[in-house]
Amino acid sequence: MSREATDLASDAMELDISPQGTPRNPVLVIALDGWAGESPERIARVAEALAGSLRLSIGVLRGPASPRLEPLLRALTLTLAEDAASSPMIVDHPDPEAAVRHLTEAVRRNPQASVALGRLLRQTSVPDTTAALGAEAAFYSMLLAGKEFRRWLAERGGPKPVNFPDRPLVRLDRDVDLLSVTLDHPERRNALSAPLREQLLEALRLAELDDSIERVLLRGAGPVFCSGGDLDEFGTAVDVVAAYQVRLERGPWRVVDRLGERVSAQVHGACIGAGIELSAFAHRLVAAPDTYFRLPEIAMGLVPGAGGTVSVPRRIGRWRAAWMMLTGDRIDTGTALRWGLVDAIE
Repeated sequence: MSREATDLASDAMELDISPQGTPRNPVLVIALDGWAGESPERIARVAEALAGSLRLSIGVLRGPASPRLEPLLRALTLTLAEDAASSPMIVDHPDPEAAVRHLTEAVRRNPQASVALGRLLRQTSVPDTTAALGAEAAFYSMLLAGKEFRRWLAERGGPKPVNFPDRPLVRLDRDVDLLSVTLDHPERRNALSAPLREQLLEALRLAELDDSIERVLLRGAGPVFCSGGDLDEFGTAVDVVAAYQVRLERGPWRVVDRLGERVSAQVHGACIGAGIELSAFAHRLVAAPDTYFRLPEIAMGLVPGAGGTVSVPRRIGRWRAAWMMLTGDRIDTGTALRWGLVDAIE
């Protein structure tokens, strides 16, 4: 038995929480190369313990991923390696140790939200979209009352008034059986504000109710597709239970998922937060060469709340999704295409 296997006792996987409710050991790093010689039984036992742990378990591989390691790779939050070998369970990075330090530092700033995300991604990796979105809405709403979000909100100066134009924020164009739905608030970088969300929901419901609409195309006006939620509205929710119900019931991403193969999306420029969360539900997602993607919610003390913990893992796997969400790193179109986050670059 390797030293790594001997040292990795089950108690090392337990989350140590301070009296103030802060996780003190949120990240567990495991060197995987020495595990290839372990017995399948030992690997299975450790994989089961990892899958049940609240800690974020990060594997590091220097050599090739042996087939024997698959139960561990599957159980871990994610694995870092120089060569991903086309596995959605592995995030490729030229310097895995540096990547571990980078991820650990991001988690250290907001350990509560990070630990919540790790558990949430295991709960949203199910075929039942409604159940998965319900879990996401519950986690997001819970974190709205957390100290990490309150700290971020205080540093930002709290909610700010938003002046909306006296015109629709979502533009509809009909061409025979095609309905083009355009986010049309470029002054706010098409941020998913409450008014824009409601108008988008009604537009998508129109497509859902009208059988003569066979195709729906999502686009964004101006230099970016969507910069995420409107940050000036953050902190206005005073009832987290109501926030949960609104997020689950009024989320347009639910309708995009129900429309299935009828929906395609064309994204460009910034595709941040809700922008990629929503568009990832589309059956076909095409990105312009200048597009970049980010999921920055952990830095705000939150988790993605516009369906992203469901839609993004369905495209790239929960392991690479965890990397994007925990670090908040920008992903370019080349990586997005290679991972399967987008279907084409045009």
